[in-house]
Amino acid sequence: MGTYGPAADQGPESELPASGPSRWRRVLGRSRWGRPTRQDAVAGFVTGLFSIPEGMAYASIGGFNPLLGLYSGMVPTAVGSLFSRTVLMTTTLTSAIALTSHSVLDEAGLDADDPRHIATLTILVGAFMLLFGLLGMGSLMSFVSNAVMTGFTTGIAIQILAGVIEDATGYRTSAHNTLAKLGDAVIHVGSWEPTSTVVAAATVACWFALHAVERLRAFAILLALIIASLPVVVLDLDVRLVGDIGTIPRSLPQPVVPDPGVAPELITGAVAVALVALAQAAGIGAAVPNPDGTRSNVSGDFTAQGVANIAGGFFRALPTGGSMSRTGVATSAGARTRWAGVFAGIVLAVLVLVAGPLAEQIPMPVIGGLIVVIAGELIIGRLGDIRLVARTGPLPTVAMIATFVATTQLPLQDAILLGAGLSLLLFCVNAQRRARIRALERDARGRWRTTDVPPRVEPGTVTVLHYEGVSMFAEVARLDEEWPALAEAREAVVIFHVRTLPDVPSSTIIKALAQRAHQLTDHGSRLMVVGLDPTLMKVFDRTGLSSILGSENVVMRTPTFFEALDHAYDDALAWTRGQRPRESG
Repeated sequence: MGTYGPAADQGPESELPASGPSRWRRVLGRSRWGRPTRQDAVAGFVTGLFSIPEGMAYASIGGFNPLLGLYSGMVPTAVGSLFSRTVLMTTTLTSAIALTSHSVLDEAGLDADDPRHIATLTILVGAFMLLFGLLGMGSLMSFVSNAVMTGFTTGIAIQILAGVIEDATGYRTSAHNTLAKLGDAVIHVGSWEPTSTVVAAATVACWFALHAVERLRAFAILLALIIASLPVVVLDLDVRLVGDIGTIPRSLPQPVVPDPGVAPELITGAVAVALVALAQAAGIGAAVPNPDGTRSNVSGDFTAQGVANIAGGFFRALPTGGSMSRTGVATSAGARTRWAGVFAGIVLAVLVLVAGPLAEQIPMPVIGGLIVVIAGELIIGRLGDIRLVARTGPLPTVAMIATFVATTQLPLQDAILLGAGLSLLLFCVNAQRRARIRALERDARGRWRTTDVPPRVEPGTVTVLHYEGVSMFAEVARLDEEWPALAEAREAVVIFHVRTLPDVPSSTIIKALAQRAHQLTDHGSRLMVVGLDPTLMKVFDRTGLSSILGSENVVMRTPTFFEALDHAYDDALAWTRGQRPRESG
């Protein structure tokens, strides 16, 4: 084969795959955990306090003992925060996870009140999450476009709003999907309980007033919770309290041993629960950037949630995942590092142990009002992306709207799969549009410049074509249209510059190059492919393309851009001049 300069153009050392202990440090968390701040302590206290009513409510929605909602905010939250790559993500129970978990146990014919069955399900969910993370499957989320993620996270925020209708208004809707719940609540506004609605509205107004004061902004959630709760307790208003959901004993969860015998019945369901949890958490990294400027990593988040569930399963926790609402509470309360989540788990355990009965006095409309604030902040935070997507073009807009509708109407695992499919479709369409061939010409000073592709390859000439694309099968039809005609290509050379070709090109591209090589060979001409790296060269060897082209027509890339092309071009010129017939006379 033609080789000019060093063959091992491997890229920077930082791009080499990690292995051994370094990979575990990269996947399981951070060597840099940061130092806890005063804001983290406040945020942890607020989040832990919120976890009492919200955790109990979510467990009740799923049909579980409300206490399990509390236990799900202790060990899983602390462990998940330690290892999460999205440092402010709070790992805990959500309504969707609770509902899916109960359905899985029901379908398996298992008792949803049996602690050993719950422990088995939770640990299995964690095992699958951990496996997905270690296999790097979070990288698949990088194919989810901003349009899809905007629709998904906005839909989750709307789900949060729909989930607190009863707490904020006292009205229990009979609708089953998110948009229908909101619509039903609006239509039946006359059925809202006046006292609950006023308390929730006053809570929202109190938060706005406190949030407007810069010095109080980090404490607005906590202060609003206290200020809005006091009149309800003092005046003994007739609203639902946390204690109405269930009693809170002064005790911590006792360890439980899972039942391996029921694991086979729960494997499929555990995968479904894991998908729901991971789908909910997938948008948190995009919605809540790391304050320290580090990048989130979805695979790392998968792994962190897996470890959190495995640990929590032994302490009576239900399956958990990244919670958008609880993460919103933490960030609104001023969280700065992952220690906010650690404090939240510890604070919840201490509150339950020391002051469980006191927390039963928190009014649910106050919690509902503050969750409305959190959901509103999440929606407002996505307005810029919504406008950006809408201005980008019709296809991204359709994808955003479709994902939003799916998130509010379908099971979350179906919605994220639909969103991923739409993202892939957008990627393919854009890749097909952007794929093209450009002709290159070398000027008198030896510099290469782009020009239009000639309509045909003339006899005895050297034509240099530069490929721009991602080597998808959908590109071939477009490239066929741009490739110059070869009918008159006698004793000519076509150089195909593929330095931007991926390491693993599609078989369709390989087949197309083989066809071009045969056509040129039949006309006494040559096809030279220039700019291959070692990995791509192995693909050419395995597929037989190297043999079809001939070793002299396969040229490796060098670290210096266009150096290999210069050498190949000079060789091609010499070959055409040696083969061109002499003019008579």
